[in-house]
Amino acid sequence: MTENEKLALLEETLELDEGSIGPDTVLADLEQYDSMARLSLIVMMDDEFGVKLSGDTIRGFETVGDILALMEEA
Repeated sequence: MTENEKLALLEETLELDEGSIGPDTVLADLEQYDSMARLSLIVMMDDEFGVKLSGDTIRGFETVGDILALMEEA
């Protein structure tokens, strides 16, 4: 999966407009990155990448790039 495909998957999961985020996007700056978005991210990562996210992992994400890096490892 390419970085653009991963970004598109994140945009869909977080209910963001296409092309609205990049690796340097700070998650705290996204109004949509709330508790429901985090739950959606947990489900998507498990379904798409077989990665089980812990609360500590989620809290450690600062940028979209942090999420992309975990996707790359999977």
